[in-house]
Amino acid sequence: MSNLEVKKQVVQDIQDRLQNANLVIFTDYRGMSVGEMNALRAKFKAAGAEYKVVKNTLTRLALEKAGLEDLLPYIEGPNAVLFSSSDPVESAKILFDFARTNKNLEVKVGYLEGKVIGTDEIRSLSTLPSREVLVAQVLGGLQAPLYGLAYVLKANLSGLVRALDAIREQKEAS
Repeated sequence: MSNLEVKKQVVQDIQDRLQNANLVIFTDYRGMSVGEMNALRAKFKAAGAEYKVVKNTLTRLALEKAGLEDLLPYIEGPNAVLFSSSDPVESAKILFDFARTNKNLEVKVGYLEGKVIGTDEIRSLSTLPSREVLVAQVLGGLQAPLYGLAYVLKANLSGLVRALDAIREQKEAS
């Protein structure tokens, strides 16, 4: 395989990852050790995401081919990219938890389901509860009125039974 074919394949690979991910975050990793990068990659892999160092020229080509020209101004300096096809909240949490302890990691820009988002929006995303917690909260909110309704119906039925029992006792007494 020639060098040009390899580069075309890398561009296609980046383009596929960009199009299949629901969250993409560009970071500057200057000053991070290989061990730190590997630790971060392992955390992302466990969460169903991928963290890759990418070449800017090939990334620019992939962004243009994918129709994501809005991200081109941010492709400066060394870039490592988070591609998350799973829960975007969990991936953002992992990134900011790691950045809190490692000051060399700088979050540049993100792309969330068709929209370019800044560092503050990514940080806000990282503070949301996980998908599972949100689903549990919604289900809990739906269950509460049902339990209340069941309690009221049960109370009304027991009241009806008591009233019928009192009527029966009255009729037996007379």
